[in-house]
Amino acid sequence: MIRNVTVYCASSRKLAEVYRQAATDLGRAIALRGWGLIYGGDRAGLMGLVADGASAAGGKVIGIMPKLLMKPDVVNERCTELIPARDMRHRKEMLEDRGDALLALPGGLGTLEEFFEVVVGRQLGFHRKPIVLLNVAGYFTPLLAMIDHGIEHQFIKPDSRKLFFVAESVEQAIGYLAQCDAE
Repeated sequence: MIRNVTVYCASSRKLAEVYRQAATDLGRAIALRGWGLIYGGDRAGLMGLVADGASAAGGKVIGIMPKLLMKPDVVNERCTELIPARDMRHRKEMLEDRGDALLALPGGLGTLEEFFEVVVGRQLGFHRKPIVLLNVAGYFTPLLAMIDHGIEHQFIKPDSRKLFFVAESVEQAIGYLAQCDAE
């Protein structure tokens, strides 16, 4: 059963409107399903927008942030709850543990690291949580091609693509998670 969805995404402020809108829409859609949002606690970039979307729709917003980064100009005041983490590793552990489903919006190196960590965790049997890669405007298409390249050259197991669902829209991502929730 899905109660909370962890969202990994960018904190960059210099992003195209298509990504910004997807983050806001995702936060809203999570809240409208009655699910809580678990995320990195930042007010910047897609992180702030996904939280704002969930908050505006009346959703629960739980931010998890390393103590070192908890500064007034960084912390999103819309968080229903803000949980301090010892460091980034502790933050990632709590983000994964508290989410019943895990979703990656477009992001940078940190988002990619978080995505691959939860995929490998599922592959190794540490969890069975649904994972969604939200491929807004084809952002992750080169990454998916690299995974296919790894499969072709036998560095990656062919069934690895079944460890996560690729959604091309917020509606498709939420539909997939709703289906997982019903199972």
